[in-house]
Amino acid sequence: MLSQVFVLSSKGDRLIYKDCILCPSPRGWAGLSLRGDGGSDFVESFFRKITALPGDQPPIFAAHEGLHFVHVRHAGLYFVATALPSTSPFTAVEFLNRLVTLLRDYCGALNEKTVSLNFALIYEVLDELLDYGYIQTTTPDVLKNFIQMEPVVSQHFSLLDLSTVGLFGADTQQSRVAPSCAAARPVLPLRGEQGARAEVFLDVMERLTVIIAANIWTRAVDLNLCLFLPPPPNQGTPMKTDIQGEIRLKSFFPGCSEMRVGLTEEFCVGKTELRGYGTAVRVDECSFHSAVKLDEFERSRVLRVSPSQGELSLMQYQLADDIPTPLPFHLFPTVTHDPAGRLQVYLKLRCDLMPKSHAVNVRVHLPVPKAAVSLSQELSSPEQTAAWQPSTKSVEWVVPRVQGGSQLSALFKLEVPGLSRAGLLELGPVNLAFEVPAHTCSGLQIRFLRFAGPQPSLPHRWVRYVTHSDSYVIRLNAG
Repeated sequence: MLSQVFVLSSKGDRLIYKDCILCPSPRGWAGLSLRGDGGSDFVESFFRKITALPGDQPPIFAAHEGLHFVHVRHAGLYFVATALPSTSPFTAVEFLNRLVTLLRDYCGALNEKTVSLNFALIYEVLDELLDYGYIQTTTPDVLKNFIQMEPVVSQHFSLLDLSTVGLFGADTQQSRVAPSCAAARPVLPLRGEQGARAEVFLDVMERLTVIIAANIWTRAVDLNLCLFLPPPPNQGTPMKTDIQGEIRLKSFFPGCSEMRVGLTEEFCVGKTELRGYGTAVRVDECSFHSAVKLDEFERSRVLRVSPSQGELSLMQYQLADDIPTPLPFHLFPTVTHDPAGRLQVYLKLRCDLMPKSHAVNVRVHLPVPKAAVSLSQELSSPEQTAAWQPSTKSVEWVVPRVQGGSQLSALFKLEVPGLSRAGLLELGPVNLAFEVPAHTCSGLQIRFLRFAGPQPSLPHRWVRYVTHSDSYVIRLNAG
């Protein structure tokens, strides 16, 4: 049973607060009050404790008069529920994840502005989801019969963009690609909106976790000679390479009878299975949504599903320590220092994607010694930026776009008074964040996306592949 559900901004501002049933009075659970007056106390206590936690916050922790705070974070917002100690924590986390999915279906892009504009709709959704703290249903087909409020869209969405129309209405290359905001709109059409376009979006998303050991060739003493030294023979041995993948469907097609999704024919589960005559696409394990029918999966690698409007995770899969494609990035660091306290870090970033591919929003985060007082930099191209963060004692190197097969470099010169061996240990590890569109490290592809049975009109179908870094860590050896 859940006691309270609330949504906070990244700064701790209360956007949504629902007191489900009973909450403790200031005297504790001995005196219970209906729709209690402790809402502000709960919100302030949660935000104070969550901001005090170092690093990644756990989703569940006990605090404030015996209640358990359960939370998930999405788009910078905190979705929080308070539960009694007897409540299953997994149920509370799953409820919050489904709540986020439902609010994306009803409100479109989920951020602080859309939550503020659609607060009445969100309260109505919560009233239907919870009855005196007990979860009733999270099924979109059931909820749409009871939700009466309309979403408030901050910016009117239209797929028709004049920049994608060629001369005399001819198609252009841009017109064959859906805008990035195409799937981030409410599922249910607004009243008075006629001819809503029926569309289906299928995303193959992979999160990459990599840990690379330090290269033993990273030390030099003579700052005048270090820049002419040849690059190290290798970057370091990968200690961990994991892929967490997901096939996610978002449907704007009401009344769909059945959809058939064909995967790569050589898709294998486990290390012993062999299929087809081409290069096998292997995963260690996979799981499917309960609505997916698997009667054709073993024979022809086809998933059958009858989706309702909204978002649905068709399949999740995992691959560890046996990635068939090269890693997207390799980093070659060279660390030099002298007894005067001058520290230089030379980073050469190589993109090992195919020349036709590219990565966007590449960020290199480098922790530096806490005693550093100044930074100067030399970057290999003008579109790159780098900034020193004095509060976190780190350097942030940002590259908007990196083409496959290219190399970039950056030289950072730091003044560190009294630099010692202990101070050198504070350098690194390097954390790399990026996103690679139209690419999967596992090699999984969608063969087809078809609709079975009679349909009044076929929807527009979009398939997108994207790989982004979940944790991409390169250790340094500056000793």
